[in-house]
Amino acid sequence: MAALHDDRLPMAPIPVHQAFRTLRAAFTLLPIAAGADKFFDRLVVWPHYLARPISEVLPWSPVAFMHAAGAAEILAGVVVAFYPIVGGWIVAGWLWAVIINLLLIPGHYDVALRDFGLSLGAVALSRLAAAFAVRVERGAFRVAERRPAA
Repeated sequence: MAALHDDRLPMAPIPVHQAFRTLRAAFTLLPIAAGADKFFDRLVVWPHYLARPISEVLPWSPVAFMHAAGAAEILAGVVVAFYPIVGGWIVAGWLWAVIINLLLIPGHYDVALRDFGLSLGAVALSRLAAAFAVRVERGAFRVAERRPAA
């Protein structure tokens, strides 16, 4: 095989495309799994991860808040699956909000640091998705629009 990429080859053998597909799968499945667990508390008791200053100002119980957070995480995973350019930024923003919450809880700084690393992966996914976006012709005026690559 030649050293240069042949456009007739499928994209899967290209390492950067493999990285994109790996990040897309991870940031689709993991938020959906974590979001679903917010309803069942099998991994951890999620309301314990809500900082007291935040839980005191909420109009709902910590359990109800975690159920809403779980639904939002599931939605974020679905957005990543179908539109990773935007979904990557949504997941990154979500993780940054989680980090702020964790920094308010003494003893959870290691988890906040881990979530920061995950957020960088979500940003990388969004940037890779933009790099692999393809142009589509649309409408009577052939307005160019960007669509995420499959």
